[in-house]
Amino acid sequence: MDVVKTKKTSSFKPTKGNMLLGLIVVIGVLIYFAVGKNGAVSVDRESLLIESVQQGDLEVIIEGYGTLTSDKQQLITSFSAATVMEIVLKPGAHVSANSVIVRLENPELVLQVENAAQELIQVQANLRQLKLNNQREILNESANLAEITARFDTAALKRSAEEKLVKQGIVSQLTFQQSALDEKQLKQRIAILKQRIDQLKLVHDESVNIQLERVKQQQGRLNIAESRLDKLTVRAGFDGVLQRLSVELGQSLAAGQEVALIGSVTDLIALIRVPQSQAQLITVGKMAIIDTRRDKIEGVVSRIDPVVDNNTVEIEIALPASLPASARPQLSVDGVIIADTLKNVVYIKRPAGAKSDASASLYRLNGQDNASSQDIRFGVQAGQFMQILSGASVGEQFIISDLSNIQQTSQTININ
Repeated sequence: MDVVKTKKTSSFKPTKGNMLLGLIVVIGVLIYFAVGKNGAVSVDRESLLIESVQQGDLEVIIEGYGTLTSDKQQLITSFSAATVMEIVLKPGAHVSANSVIVRLENPELVLQVENAAQELIQVQANLRQLKLNNQREILNESANLAEITARFDTAALKRSAEEKLVKQGIVSQLTFQQSALDEKQLKQRIAILKQRIDQLKLVHDESVNIQLERVKQQQGRLNIAESRLDKLTVRAGFDGVLQRLSVELGQSLAAGQEVALIGSVTDLIALIRVPQSQAQLITVGKMAIIDTRRDKIEGVVSRIDPVVDNNTVEIEIALPASLPASARPQLSVDGVIIADTLKNVVYIKRPAGAKSDASASLYRLNGQDNASSQDIRFGVQAGQFMQILSGASVGEQFIISDLSNIQQTSQTININ
């Protein structure tokens, strides 16, 4: 007889609560294996950065980046409307005061020079004609004076002779008086002619002066036209380097449009950008060191730009007159500004994430294989070091690596 067997059913049913409980058990097991006997997380020593607390003088340095630039710059613009006909020099070229950078062309200026030259020739010819006319008038008046003078001399002789004859009764009294009157009138005419000649000379001198002023004015117009024409040959103006050329061959320029930028080669300054949060520590006169990647140049802070751009502030560093060969305009450089020197302070190499005037937790080594969390109050950041105000003593060792993820779960760690 066959016996029918019935299948036994399990009383366990997978519920959400059971699944959650199992997950907790698995996490607990993982934590058990990750944590040692004292509940500390184990970390390999090779992955840690360990530094000792030190004491001494600490320079508060602020690091930045920037460029060298010419302290003296000259922007060259087009003096008048023109067309670029020739580009002689390109950016980077060393120039002297008379170095030609570009040549421009403007036919109207050429025509103005020619017209001004013709007008100058005309007014100069008018001046020569005026002098000839004045000379002719003076000669005419002088001839009249000579004629009247001769007649006066004749009248004087006649009057002198008749004066003797009238006493003898040979010449009548009337004739004698007539001769004396003629002499007197001629003498008066001579005086008037002399005054007229003197006044005529004064008039001539003034007319010549007026014409000379016209010549001078026209010469000035010609000089201006020639100067404008000469400015079509664009020169550097002083010794330096051509930093920027803003024109192209065949380009039409308007009056006042930029042509080029010239900068000094030896007279340089450094423009360094530093974080806004640290710029308040800098004052004018502080020492700075500019690194050109080949040489280090000592300088002095000469200006602090009040404008904040992208959370940075521009600091101008004055450099010495004698610079190494590696220093040149537009060179990218690094800058270190010595804002202050802290005397006999406690400090440590800057931990990851540490900020000035803030607190942070670091793991302090209790031995070779154990470290515990310690709260530390930081002061001023000095380059790669941080001032310690409280929470650490000289000689103690701390882990400066970023262990923020471990600090959230464990106050102590084991070091393998």
